Amino acid sequence: MSNMAVCVAVIAKENYPLFIKTTPTDNELQFYYTVHTSLDVVEEKISSVGKNANDLRELYLGLLYPTEDYKVYGYVTNTKVKFVVVVESSNTSLRDNEIRTMFKRLHGAYVDMLSNPFYNPGENIVSRKFENVVMGMMKQD
Repeated sequence: MSNMAVCVAVIAKENYPLFIKTTPTDNELQFYYTVHTSLDVVEEKISSVGKNANDLRELYLGLLYPTEDYKVYGYVTNTKVKFVVVVESSNTSLRDNEIRTMFKRLHGAYVDMLSNPFYNPGENIVSRKFENVVMGMMKQD
């Protein structure tokens, strides 16, 4: 599969990262910055959904913003946890529904992880199983 992410992040409702995984790179900090920047766009998009944002179900936010090198996509769960996926701009074969599928898979893995009695919501995610799902979405060189 070529539709691979170079960075996958899970952000708490209060906007701190619960999980960030990047492909091996010297530029890890740039991804952190990119994810951080995307949060403003996410908040904007959520608030533009309007008053019904309270009965927000899962929400695929689509492309948050493109940079020269990357495209940043967002997704919000009904508990306001945010998923951010970064793919390379050069990856033009990527269809919107493939991105949606990645988020669905990510959300599924997140829900599974939440059902672990040892996980307290709001803590950093250290689940091997969750990480394996994310690794499956990452670009393997």
